[in-house]
Amino acid sequence: MGVDACKVGWVGAVLDPSGTGTPILVVSDTIDNLVSQVGKVTVVGVDIPIGLPDDSRREADVQTRKFLVGKASSVFTTPVREAVYAATYGEANAINRDKVGAGVSKQAYELRRKIIEVDRYLRQNLDFVLVEVHPEASLAELTGQPVASRKRTAEGAKERREALAAAGIYVPTTAPVGVATDDMIDACAAAWTAHRVKLGVASRFPAQPETFSDGIDAAIHH
Repeated sequence: MGVDACKVGWVGAVLDPSGTGTPILVVSDTIDNLVSQVGKVTVVGVDIPIGLPDDSRREADVQTRKFLVGKASSVFTTPVREAVYAATYGEANAINRDKVGAGVSKQAYELRRKIIEVDRYLRQNLDFVLVEVHPEASLAELTGQPVASRKRTAEGAKERREALAAAGIYVPTTAPVGVATDDMIDACAAAWTAHRVKLGVASRFPAQPETFSDGIDAAIHH
């Protein structure tokens, strides 16, 4: 199952055990409810930071950015844990600047609720593997190079659909209500990587995950 954040909460793309075909799409306001809808699942790949740094940048972000030549801006730098949990953008900025010498991007701060939600969710005794993915890295792994087109354009959607179709994954023609087309495609790309994790053939950045004070492995799988 691949999971991506969307306007209404989360969208999931569920593949059958073969890892091919047309994914079943599910939507929910929380990731807990989303996964609960699916029943038994082996691996969930989610496009959200897992494993928050204390006073440094994550190698997962640094190495994935280097991997995505020409698309590095699609990887935002994960704020330090204290900044993620800060009450205001101003506080988050000040904390992050003090810890790593740089503020927090608007994109990262806008995702803080989703980051916190996953950070809390993964502390349960889950009966499946939960890993961090980055759809653009997944697609680059699949095609052999980063997809140059912008994902929110018609051309970008077409190229990404074709790349996934070449791997036997057929993105549904229309997205569910409240889900943007690019979020649906991202979830499908995340599902491709989740299947690779299940098979034990996925790559990750860094090869040896980092671990911060939260004790959670931090690595982006693709």
